[in-house]
Amino acid sequence: MKLQFYKYQGTGNDFIILDNREGKITLSPEQISKLCDRRFGIGADGLMMLNASTIYDFEMYYVNADGKPSSMCGNGGRCLTQFAFDRGLKKQSYKFLAIDGEHDAVFADNGWIHLKMKDVHFIENKHGDFILNTGSPHFVKSVGNVMNMNVYKEGYEIRHSKEFEQEGINVNFVESIDEDKIIVRTYERGVEDETLSCGTGVTASALVFYHNEVGFNRIEVKTLGGNLAVEFDRVGENAFENIWLCGPATFVFEGEIEI
Repeated sequence: MKLQFYKYQGTGNDFIILDNREGKITLSPEQISKLCDRRFGIGADGLMMLNASTIYDFEMYYVNADGKPSSMCGNGGRCLTQFAFDRGLKKQSYKFLAIDGEHDAVFADNGWIHLKMKDVHFIENKHGDFILNTGSPHFVKSVGNVMNMNVYKEGYEIRHSKEFEQEGINVNFVESIDEDKIIVRTYERGVEDETLSCGTGVTASALVFYHNEVGFNRIEVKTLGGNLAVEFDRVGENAFENIWLCGPATFVFEGEIEI
């Protein structure tokens, strides 16, 4: 079977995208894993399908590079929005359905896409580290010199520790540069390696590093793959609403592959 595919990336977090609005594409976990393999396939951090919806503008189906269904992917949500636009669903704003519920996405004047994330009303303080869910589960750890860390080694140890071995968790190492600027590096479950960027991880890290005790916050975030921003309202102790992940989403190439 020949498969028409499209490659997109959001700050280096890259995805294979398939237009499945006709509902004809069915792939096994093994096929998805092979497509995402960087040596024997196309290569990507995950695979997404643009599915049709009678209620929303579209539905987002996302699978990790290991072929297993994933939780929400923020960079992926922005890329799929750009893909929908590029495939003819041309709008200024969208409402789509993902695994964690509905999301709004809006094109900004600078070409970035602003993606509304789920509200967060609980953050667990774990001996100075933090655990929260921004559509995917995240472990956030403050560090002094993040660019000199072995993120794979230290992230692997936390993700595969006894507490997180079964369900898995994404691990973010965060260095604070200023009250509203951070650097984030992330070890992602499912990819089982460091990625150049993780949207839900950037979101989780920004919430932990809020600067305004109450009200509007904007955190500028640097990742290995580029720059993002997170805007949100802090409405109470460990309570955040109106959360927006802001950043680019870029078409890379398209092609056909036999599977």
